[in-house]
This record gives sequence, structure tokens and C-alpha cells, in this order.
Amino acid sequence: MTTIKKLSKDSRPVKRRRLGTLLLEIFLSLVALIQLFPLIWMLFFSLKTNEELFGANVVGLPWGLEWENYSRVFADGNIGRYLINSTIIALVTILATGFLSAMAAFAVTRMKWRLSKAVYVVFLMGMMVPVHATLLPLFITLKPVLNTYWALIIPYIGFALPLSFLVLSGYCSAIPRELEESACLDGANIYQIFGVITVPLIRPALATVSILTYLSSWNELMFAITFVNREIYKTVPFGIMSMEGRYATKWGPIGAGLVVATIPTIILYVMLSEQIQSSLAAGALKG
Repeated sequence: MTTIKKLSKDSRPVKRRRLGTLLLEIFLSLVALIQLFPLIWMLFFSLKTNEELFGANVVGLPWGLEWENYSRVFADGNIGRYLINSTIIALVTILATGFLSAMAAFAVTRMKWRLSKAVYVVFLMGMMVPVHATLLPLFITLKPVLNTYWALIIPYIGFALPLSFLVLSGYCSAIPRELEESACLDGANIYQIFGVITVPLIRPALATVSILTYLSSWNELMFAITFVNREIYKTVPFGIMSMEGRYATKWGPIGAGLVVATIPTIILYVMLSEQIQSSLAAGALKG
């Protein structure tokens, strides 16, 4: 009898753990479903007609799969050109932002000079500047390069630098001074210390900066509308918005364009999911 009572008492914590695990799995499944619902709904949206979208089938499965919406968005919507433009702009912005912010963070945190603290404050003040307040000054300043890639690349780099500098400066300040001292004793100059020692050590921060810069430049719309009006230089958000007709709009192809524009981000996350999570977490802790 005593052994049976002991077994029954020992089994209670196990049952409680299983129940707690089951409840946690149900909760996490609901959270995952809530997070995935917008993507699922957008896919359904891209396969419907206007009658379904504005009728009784707004959320449900499509009555008929309108795959023609995808062919229309490539043939008539010029989504392929928009993807190329966004890719070029995002790639140049990521490379320039990472390079410039890494050099600035290294100079401020690892080198001793009079205006280092002032430069640090100036970079941080850039995070306080509202984007809307810069539209008119930027429009006047960028007149020579309007309707080109540079009209978007330059402001994207400018607004991405403050946050990138903040993240990278946190990493650079945590690097032990002994590494630089030993490199100097071996005959390394300042450029070799930066390129051979510092840059490999701040790779997680550079990954964080690259991800944040990609998301901001890929999804940006206000600058694209203001500084570009030629079809050949439109980005994905601006191009999809311009598909809306003046008197009538076919929303299915617009939904197809949104799906196509989301695919590169999803592929990037699937390929680099572990690195993205670890780099974002590391950047939040050290930055």
C-alpha cells in the first residue's frame, strides 16, 4: 500500500508537467497562427476576384484560384523591374551603411581624440530627427539626382547610420584593448587593426545592422513617392501602390504583387533564421 501511495504521489508532478507543457504548446500554436494569419490571408487575397473581396468571401478560401493575377502583375504591373530596383537600392544601402557605421564606431570608441564625444552625440541626435521634417530640405538638396537610384540611396544611408552606429559602438567598446596592443607590437597599423581584428569580432553586430537596414530600405514608401516618379526607378512599395486605378482597381493583382514582394524577405529569413535571431538578440544586449 505504501509503495502504491508513493507512486501515485510521484505521478502527480509528472501529470502537472505534461498538462503545463500541453497548455504551453496550445498557447504557442495560437500565437503562431495569429502571426501567420496575415500572410495566409494575403495569399488568399491574391487569388480572389473583386466580387469575392467586396462580397461575402473576404476572409474565406477563394472560390476559384485566380492564378492570372500573378501573370498580370508581371506582364502589366512591371513587378519584375520593381524588384530589381529595390534589390539594387537595398544592397548598396546595406553595404554603405555597414562600412561607414563600422568606421565611425571604431574611430569614436577605439581612438582618443578631442571631438569623439561630440561626434557620438551628433550620431545619436540623428535618431531624433523626424523623417517628415526632412522631406523639403532633402528634395531641394537632391534635385541633381532626383529620379535616380541615388535619390533614395543617399537618404536611406543617412537615416540608417545613427542606429547602426549605436549598435556597432556597443560592440566595439567591448573589445579588449590587449588585442590592439598586441597587434601594434607585431607591427600592425590602424587600418590593419580595423580590418583584421575589429571587423571579424563585430560580425554579429554587422548582421544586426544589415537586417535592420534591409527591412527599412525594402519597405520604405514616403521617400520613394517624393523623390522618384519615373517608372524605371520605382521601388516595390511605390510600384504596387501605383497599380491602383483612377476609376476602377483590380485588387487581385495588387495582392499578387504583395505576395511577390514578401517572398524575398521570407526566403532570407528561412536561410538565415538562426543567425537573424542570434544577431538581433546580441545587438539588443550589447547595443
